Amino acid sequence: MSGRRIFFGVLGVLILGVVVIQLVPVERTNPAGTYQVNWDSPETEALARTACLDCHSNETVWPWYSYVAPMSWLVTHDVNEGRGRLNLSTGHGEMEAGDMVRQIQRGQMPPQVYLIMHPEANLSADQQAQLITGLEATFGGRR
Repeated sequence: MSGRRIFFGVLGVLILGVVVIQLVPVERTNPAGTYQVNWDSPETEALARTACLDCHSNETVWPWYSYVAPMSWLVTHDVNEGRGRLNLSTGHGEMEAGDMVRQIQRGQMPPQVYLIMHPEANLSADQQAQLITGLEATFGGRR
């Protein structure tokens, strides 16, 4: 077998593999919300929408790459995990206001991998401080 024939054979298998993995179903949902956050200010809500709500609410904006495997699997996993930890559309999750603040202060939220494709969520130090103050005013010691 010639090298060229092997190359095109491998290329064909790779293309077929990419096509087949697109057929794996991924559930991208935005169920209706059952909880309304009473934000302390429009500014806090705007910052939360910019940096938090894609993963921590049922108002996810599903970008184009969330429809292409294997990225679709990663994005869906991250959104489901984020909603499990804190879902501001349902008021459910493991986190409370203090947890949210600590995550932001430690630079863990939003995650670096999210910021690669969402640079607008990379809040300045002033914006982070404003968000933290707003989260504490909105939620106090509760969610």
